[in-house]
Amino acid sequence: MNEPESLWHGGDLGEARRLFPGAPEPFIDLSTGINPVPYPLPFLPATLWQRLPAAADEEALLATARDAYRIPEPAGIVAAPGTQILIDLLPRLMPGGTTAVLGPTYGEHAAAWARAGHAVRDVATTAEAQGADVLVLVNPNNPDGRILPPEDLAALAGRVGLLVVDEAFADFTPGVSVIPTLPSATLVLRSFGKTYGLAGLRLGFAVGAKALTDRLASALGRWPVAGPALAVGTMALADSAWLAAASRDRAADAARLDALLARIGTIVGGTALYRLVETNEAPAWFSRLGAAGIYVRRFAGRPHLLRFGLPGDEEAWRRLAAALVGG
Repeated sequence: MNEPESLWHGGDLGEARRLFPGAPEPFIDLSTGINPVPYPLPFLPATLWQRLPAAADEEALLATARDAYRIPEPAGIVAAPGTQILIDLLPRLMPGGTTAVLGPTYGEHAAAWARAGHAVRDVATTAEAQGADVLVLVNPNNPDGRILPPEDLAALAGRVGLLVVDEAFADFTPGVSVIPTLPSATLVLRSFGKTYGLAGLRLGFAVGAKALTDRLASALGRWPVAGPALAVGTMALADSAWLAAASRDRAADAARLDALLARIGTIVGGTALYRLVETNEAPAWFSRLGAAGIYVRRFAGRPHLLRFGLPGDEEAWRRLAAALVGG
């Protein structure tokens, strides 16, 4: 079944090759917000692939995540094979009602609540969400990087039935997280794969009232996270030195990218892992870059915008610079 354009995502190099069959290989994929310099995978013993995940391994991951995300007691936490399954699952566990989604943002949120039978409305401001049963927002926002400070989120939590905050891109800006002061009736989603560059590992978390995280855990069933993901996640989340270095290095990369993108338009937002550019020539640039083997993110209904992820090595930087200058 074909997805609507509003739910197209980055990272599909099969689509890139279909659109640009004569482009040079290898394609440089700048269409995602995934760290292009991943956490170094440790040696994994063969037993992790040969046995079911142990309860102790899951407990170790959750304890490490609780420390890394500064989760207060008595809040609950549940691990899942990526946050996307949590985005899909949560609406099915909630009673029917009105869900406001602060947009424009990641399209899967509104789609998931609509599929579960909720009345969904897009809102441009938090004031428009007053009285909603559920308010969903992404912080920092995807794709423009908009940030709402924790104190504003705390005030919002008291005006809706449930506040859902997707913090997929909060690892490099920990001060924006609402988790350490978690308000009541708030559920926070945290992605592992984007920051750590290991999206294929499929690991994510939900943090909130224990009654709700327990319901999510029950719905996910036994052994929701693979043994190798438990092991890698536990090691990586405990490695605060790597996170600090990656945060510093990706911020420098984002500044370097800004200097290149100033050639083609105005940078109107982003995070340390992606930049959003506005230009009236966005469709032409999408085509020029694609023909050069560089795949960037375009947006249905917003043809003046392009989102650029970070190049992962010097050769990718060189090719991007050459394509932008040559255009």
